[in-house]
Amino acid sequence: MSVKLNHTIVGAKDKLESATFLTELFDLPDPEPFGHFLVVAVANDVSLDYAEVPGGQEIHPQHYAFLVSEDEFDSIYGKIRDRGMQHWADPRGSRPGEINHNDGGRGVYFQDPAGHYLEILTRPYGSGG
Repeated sequence: MSVKLNHTIVGAKDKLESATFLTELFDLPDPEPFGHFLVVAVANDVSLDYAEVPGGQEIHPQHYAFLVSEDEFDSIYGKIRDRGMQHWADPRGSRPGEINHNDGGRGVYFQDPAGHYLEILTRPYGSGG
């Protein structure tokens, strides 16, 4: 199958704040303007295209999960802790301040400035371990 995700639009109150949050936390290149978007490129030729939600419209939180290496997890999770960010081991938020060890890897959930739920994990779900 040749179907691949190319990009997704991420709603934000402040696209620069949200895009910069992700690039700084994940050590990614600075966001690039494209039309009215700020584009953050990640691996697999995928981008997150940040757009500001029109005046006063509510942002409906989405979930974005990122598969990272063990070293990247250490770096990102270190920044989460250093910044005093709330984080959870589970999507329900019932295990605050913890990480999980699902499928023999590590994972953690947290929110971006717009309220989207982000997740980093070192092993894909169902990969065993």
